[in-house]
Amino acid sequence: MLWNHGPSSLIRFSIAIVDWLLPKFAPLSRVMNRILLIRHGSTDLMGRVLYGRMPGVRLNAAGEEQARRLAAGLARDYTIDALISSPMERALETARPIGEALGCEIRIDEKISEIDVGSWLGRSFEELGKDQDWKNFNRRRSLCSPPGGESMLEVQARAWECVSEYIEAPTVSTAAFVTHGDVIRGLILLLLGMGIDDIHRLEIAPASLTEFVLGDHYPVLRRMNYSY
Repeated sequence: MLWNHGPSSLIRFSIAIVDWLLPKFAPLSRVMNRILLIRHGSTDLMGRVLYGRMPGVRLNAAGEEQARRLAAGLARDYTIDALISSPMERALETARPIGEALGCEIRIDEKISEIDVGSWLGRSFEELGKDQDWKNFNRRRSLCSPPGGESMLEVQARAWECVSEYIEAPTVSTAAFVTHGDVIRGLILLLLGMGIDDIHRLEIAPASLTEFVLGDHYPVLRRMNYSY
């Protein structure tokens, strides 16, 4: 299914996002802000079913172990001022050991929730592989969206709205966001100035860490897809 707006609207939207993003870095000459983007751990449905916002999808045993190792590594390497999680169970189950290890209260934010995949929810990837709309979506994320769902540009915009709130907070130097693969990839592309159609060039593994430092003039990618 094509996105409801044409290429000219897409260009205007992209320009608006950049115009909105760039001023956020202006005050950063005085402080260094660190963004930690963390994907939730493994689940039993991962790689088999498009489970999106399906309720009740929890970490499996491997995912719980990944979350424990991640929490220990983060506690060793970082001091975190704010810990923000998607409301999905698998994200919260990943965030809880991090909060315990670093003494952080978890703040839940819908803006970093999983992409709404509409009527594709619950379908197997084998079945989706025969769907032309699915093929179009993965070929051109900038122009296509799931039937009844949201576009990746919408996901990117809402996720950045969440992140920018903490960039602007004077008491937050390092903020950690426990979220989902496509949300993280969308933010990486935005921070690196890349197009949303480049999303499949990025790999984000379960329980992996991606780190950006926002310095004097631009975001710097320090770690990507790092696993403890």
